[in-house]
Amino acid sequence: MQVSVASAQGGSAANEDTVYVSPTSVVVLDGLSAPKDLPMGCIHGTPWYVRQLGTQLVNLVTDGATALDDALRAAIKEVNELHRSTCALDQEAVPASTVVMIRERGEALDYLVLSDNVLVLDLGDEIVTVTDKRVEEVADAEMKDALRGPTGTPEHATRVSKLVTVQRRLRNRPGGYWVASTDPAAADHAITGTVDLGTVRQAALLTDGASRLVDTFGTLAWPQLLALLQTEGPAALIARTREVEESDPHGACWPRFKRSDDATVAYAQFIDTPTRA
Repeated sequence: MQVSVASAQGGSAANEDTVYVSPTSVVVLDGLSAPKDLPMGCIHGTPWYVRQLGTQLVNLVTDGATALDDALRAAIKEVNELHRSTCALDQEAVPASTVVMIRERGEALDYLVLSDNVLVLDLGDEIVTVTDKRVEEVADAEMKDALRGPTGTPEHATRVSKLVTVQRRLRNRPGGYWVASTDPAAADHAITGTVDLGTVRQAALLTDGASRLVDTFGTLAWPQLLALLQTEGPAALIARTREVEESDPHGACWPRFKRSDDATVAYAQFIDTPTRA
């Protein structure tokens, strides 16, 4: 597995994405932004949380004996212990993150996706995408309201804050949606799977800020996105995403919560497998 990565800050004060790579695994996280006008029960903030969770995960998943959902459950518990004494972890207003990861294990490739990151797998005769869009199935009225432009105005920011307030109440509970936060049980709701490593040609792990060219703007299809990554690399994908965002700064053509989002790409190519020897 040969991996190249790129990450770029969007419109927030800090990049809330993170990516970790080991010889056998890749972990990508996208922290959920917390509007400045809403309370936060953690003194450390979202960037700290995603860094701590990512560190725990890449250490745990490197052990091929640990299932990915078990690793995520353990990582959430470990991060809880890092700030339980200083932060109010029993509140709704605590840091949270999406997760997507892959891991080589013998002749298999394991994967896990929790919330709306995207995993794209090129299996030779088909391209498979894995994502978890349950967050889009809740707070429908508030979501439609938050997507009304123009993006970047105080009025738009107020509508986004109302959406986040409702989403927090529905986070990590039945009938809502699931993300990595303070409840280890969220790991039980992740999408997991395993494919034959010999069939995998390439894989892309994308935060939602990096999948926009396909699933928001519709300017590329998944095969074209993989071709761009193969020929020009992850930084080029992010650069092209920024060009499209800048062409529609107020969300008139493509309504969205943020004019420009943090974007992270991890692109893996698989070589010297038996099917390609």
